[in-house]
Amino acid sequence: MKDTEGPAHRRLGVGWRLHGDGRAPRPGAAVLPHERLSWPRTLGLGAQHVVAMFGATFVFPVVMGLDPNLAIMMSGVATVLFLLVVQGRVPSYLGTSASFVGGVAAIRAAGGSTAEVTGAIVVAGLVLAVVGLLVHRMGPGLVNRAFPPVVAGAVVLLIGLSLAPVVADIYWPQDQWTALATMGVVIAAGVLLSGFWSRLAVFVGLVFGYVLSWVLDRVAGPITAPGPDGKVTTHARVQLESVASADWFGLPTLHSPSFSVSAALLVLPGVIALIAENTGHVKAVGEMTGENLDPVLGRAVLGDGLATAVSAAVGGPPTTTYAENIGVMAATRVYSTAAYWAAAGAALAFGLCPKFGALVAATPGGVLGGITVVLYGMIGLLGAKIWIKARVDFSDPVNLVPIAAGSVLGIGGVTVTLGDFSLGGIALGTVVTLLGYHLLAAGRRWGVEVPEPAPQPAATEDRWEEPRPTTEDRPVEPRPATGTRPEEPRPTTEDRPVEPRPATGTRPEERRPTTGTRPEEPRPTTGTRPKEQQPAEPTAV
Repeated sequence: MKDTEGPAHRRLGVGWRLHGDGRAPRPGAAVLPHERLSWPRTLGLGAQHVVAMFGATFVFPVVMGLDPNLAIMMSGVATVLFLLVVQGRVPSYLGTSASFVGGVAAIRAAGGSTAEVTGAIVVAGLVLAVVGLLVHRMGPGLVNRAFPPVVAGAVVLLIGLSLAPVVADIYWPQDQWTALATMGVVIAAGVLLSGFWSRLAVFVGLVFGYVLSWVLDRVAGPITAPGPDGKVTTHARVQLESVASADWFGLPTLHSPSFSVSAALLVLPGVIALIAENTGHVKAVGEMTGENLDPVLGRAVLGDGLATAVSAAVGGPPTTTYAENIGVMAATRVYSTAAYWAAAGAALAFGLCPKFGALVAATPGGVLGGITVVLYGMIGLLGAKIWIKARVDFSDPVNLVPIAAGSVLGIGGVTVTLGDFSLGGIALGTVVTLLGYHLLAAGRRWGVEVPEPAPQPAATEDRWEEPRPTTEDRPVEPRPATGTRPEEPRPTTEDRPVEPRPATGTRPEERRPTTGTRPEEPRPTTGTRPKEQQPAEPTAV
């Protein structure tokens, strides 16, 4: 199929140039968003993205009391809408957002219905879309000032590492040995395999874990371990009963939302987390692709807001750019948006095919634990990469203290509750990091003349210590040079006065006649001047 690169296709973000021969990425090269591999390989990568997002996109709607099959289908719709809004410049998959779980739980506890839950999510999505328009109109500086590299890196770190409890508490305990084996295969495949297969490390690990679980069921029998709900039971690792009973084709149940001010207020704080999440994801994708994505940051926030509103308008959950799929890109180095279009199409098919959705949902928890432990860690390290590239100085307390506090709160899943309102996990960690940094930075600017023993000297020392290595290195090199030059001429100047004395002045000449033989010695050393003096000496005699 010919590549499409016309103006209309570029505006829609669907014009892809074939990368190399289309079989595998060139050694050390990345497949950029506007490039693609061959269509069979692109479809395979899309399937890998579906697997990466499926667990969380399927589980979070269940936690919020929403239809998981509808969530899968709307994730495909949301991804298509997002890719169109950003014109294909930000490769991302939109799955179910966990930022609203606390707010939805509060609405449920207050007796709110599913329609009120989705109505509140629609309002939050529209607010997020308005923020995206403001960022797009006013420029990325608005968000960049709010999220400088030290904060953006912390948000990306939180996005990855805050998911660690999902691995430790939900997936890994279901089958720790299968999880460990799957993790080893993912690591080995990503490092030891070459060419295209190394890019499919996650998919290789999934197939291996699935087969291993099936074999263990037949060799070792059922396992006694916690299930996805946390209850310890004796059960098979691979349970296909739901697959057999599921229909091949079916439309998920749709319903319209209802609006309540009190319900909307409970979920609005989640918008802060979504802004931070989107900013962190865009920064992470920019780091991976090597492209400055600041100009499309507003479009990314707008696309996420519109996708959330559209999904909730038909009874679906909130959406957001997915960290799991960013982890897949980090592992494969394939950033082609064509793979995301393939993933979106597969999600739409899954939403209309409950049987296939049940098959993917039957993936053993231990297998998901082995895969996600690698993906989530790679996402967190992208945040550290932002810090390293920006040379963030953590000896400065303004950078160190709020980041340290926010990271522990977010990674540890700490929750703050005030009445029916609760804020926890990544949302709380983001708020503490964001507000803490800006309040401390503003306090330093406004209180320059106020003595601050702890932060103030650290800031001034850091500012002077950074250039000192560079300035000290330059003076240190010339100092021995300048130091040696005076030392070198000193012995030469001590010797030179002896040499020029016979050649210059009359005092050496007065002494030389008394020595007798010394007038003959300067003749070969002084060159022609002694020859001029030689004829004068015989005439004088």
